[in-house]
Amino acid sequence: MGFTIGGSRGIREIRPGSRRRARTTECTVVAEYTGLWGWDVTPGARAASGECSCGAADCASPGAHPLGFAPEVPAGATVDEVTKAWAEVPGAALLLPVGRSFDILDVAAPAGRRALVRLERMGLPLGPVTATPDGRCQFFVAPGAADELPQLLYRMGWDDADLDLHCLGPGAHITAPPSDHAGLGPVSWLRPPSLDTAAAPPEARLLLGTLAYVCHRS
Repeated sequence: MGFTIGGSRGIREIRPGSRRRARTTECTVVAEYTGLWGWDVTPGARAASGECSCGAADCASPGAHPLGFAPEVPAGATVDEVTKAWAEVPGAALLLPVGRSFDILDVAAPAGRRALVRLERMGLPLGPVTATPDGRCQFFVAPGAADELPQLLYRMGWDDADLDLHCLGPGAHITAPPSDHAGLGPVSWLRPPSLDTAAAPPEARLLLGTLAYVCHRS
């Protein structure tokens, strides 16, 4: 079977050649994340037909959580090290642990896309930005944003507003492009990482005012 990370019921068989190509692509992307961008990568579960590859019938987050038995691939891992590690979890999703190199400002996709245009026009510093298949935009910001968010919103006068704006910090994971998220489809880059932005994403306060304003207007 093409899915071999835990339970694989209901997931169609993948031809060996296609499986090898998929593994090669996965390893290349993981090695880019660890070696070029300096991020840890966590093997994650995947979902199909409503079932999670972790094998738990009562899984609370099918296809959207780390595999408990699989170790992280640390930042700095080489292609050979990644290939060896990923051979133990073929078909795993690529997850990025939050709260180390970055925190995440998470907003609804329509507001996020509009805010991204505004921020680019204003010339403000921006880090990577992803779009998820469940309709969210995720802005990479400097670590510590999750702890600072309530105070930042208070200082900006947005603490009483009903905003669809959240911050993910330590303990959270996000699905990394091009992996499938929760069986809904792949995550994609709206703004891909670069050598500068991967290592030093902007402080949340630089983006928060625009994001909060656009979320409030949406």
